Amino acid sequence: MSLLAMVRRGFRRGWQGLFWLLLVLAKPCVSHSQPLRDALSPTQVKAYAEVLNMRPAAARALLSGSDASTLLVQDCLGITELLISQDAGRYEATVQAQDQRLKLLEKQPAGALQAYTAAEIRLHQAAAQVVFGHEVQGAWSLRQSYQQMQQVVRRYPQFLPARKTLGMLQFFIGSLPESYRWFLKLLGLPGSVEAGLHNLRRAATEPNDFQLESRLILALLEETYYKKPEAALTLMSTLQRQQPQSLLLSYLLISQLKKQHRTEAALAAYRAAPTGPEYLPLPYLHHMAADLLLYQGQYATSQRENLQFLQLYRGQHYRKDAYFKLYLAAWLGNSPAAADKYRRQIGAGGRTVLEEDTYAQRFLEDKQPLNSILTKARLQIDGGYYREALSTLDGFQSTAATSLHDRLEEPYRRARALHLLGRPDSARPYYARTIALAGTAPYYFAPQSALQLGYLYQAAGQAATARTYFRKALSYPRHEYKNSTDTKAKLALKELGE
Repeated sequence: MSLLAMVRRGFRRGWQGLFWLLLVLAKPCVSHSQPLRDALSPTQVKAYAEVLNMRPAAARALLSGSDASTLLVQDCLGITELLISQDAGRYEATVQAQDQRLKLLEKQPAGALQAYTAAEIRLHQAAAQVVFGHEVQGAWSLRQSYQQMQQVVRRYPQFLPARKTLGMLQFFIGSLPESYRWFLKLLGLPGSVEAGLHNLRRAATEPNDFQLESRLILALLEETYYKKPEAALTLMSTLQRQQPQSLLLSYLLISQLKKQHRTEAALAAYRAAPTGPEYLPLPYLHHMAADLLLYQGQYATSQRENLQFLQLYRGQHYRKDAYFKLYLAAWLGNSPAAADKYRRQIGAGGRTVLEEDTYAQRFLEDKQPLNSILTKARLQIDGGYYREALSTLDGFQSTAATSLHDRLEEPYRRARALHLLGRPDSARPYYARTIALAGTAPYYFAPQSALQLGYLYQAAGQAATARTYFRKALSYPRHEYKNSTDTKAKLALKELGE
């Protein structure tokens, strides 16, 4: 594989999913701890609030002029509209507007906010370029932004917003598996998990115009990689109650509830989310709702939500996953003709950058039939219905004809249900059985079992055993969720001093 091809592959896999959420969050909240020139005016504060609310017309009506902070608000609005809509037709105009704002910034008086705004706009441009397939340009824009943000921190060490963005980049580059990180080092983009967390925590705990977003980013990182779900959910719930008009905060709350297997609460938050023509359409909410309904066995309603997502959504990601979930809903709902139609549509379009889409495409290509009992149990576990899942699994019978895939999935699902029920001593033997049966089979059940055993032994204070299992999780050469599994195992080893 050529260097260029590896850069493209690594950049797509390593950064595609990251930019969508974190760059949407890169907007300041209200505080004026900096000198006036480096702070937002009251009007700009209101405009930023409307961007956070995802009400673009209301935000745009408040913006005029070409000072640095106005240009920053305008660019956050533009990148938010582009990345949420995933509309390729907006791409060229968005990038051109970014270039124009960068030219206007060159005429502004030098200062922390002026330099920070230039680096932020360049980072937004990198996000746009990567998401819409211009990975090499995106790599160069990322390099420029990273280096500019380093300069802002060096020249203005008390300007905390720059530490938010630099810390975010340092963390993600530092947490990438080595196979994806080497080319970023070649570009002069050294990462450090420790430095990234230090900078993020400063921006999250000390007053500054961007403190809210720093808190959100830090909470999401700690929830995903350091097993602190309750803190993240508490923060999202509190903020959403305080700002019920914010569609962004509603989305984050629904996402956290779904991730933490609280299906009823997530559906209630979905139904209570603000709607209306003044809000930016967020089709992905329908895709999340479809998953939640699938967990509950509401197959027809789940299909309607995913079909609405596909009708409204203009992007190329999550399409394969949506058709896979449509297939599951039709198949489990005893609609074989519809199931066959949706199955064939998995391969008809979309990209395989995100792990969900990769999983769907692999299901299509493997041509291995799913087991209805195991599939139903998996969905019940995802939805938080752990006891129901264990009851479902009791109906599974393995025979000589049972595939290795299914023989691995059954103990893995039992382990997950028992683990999430708070019965770690019962879960461990099933995780261990999965690993013993798997050998080098290219399925995610064994690496995920090793990762979860690592977490269990870490929580029990058995650091040496935990390290063994985290290293085991890293050792599997290929599976559907290798990128995220490796990142989590690597960060866990760092936490254990390795």
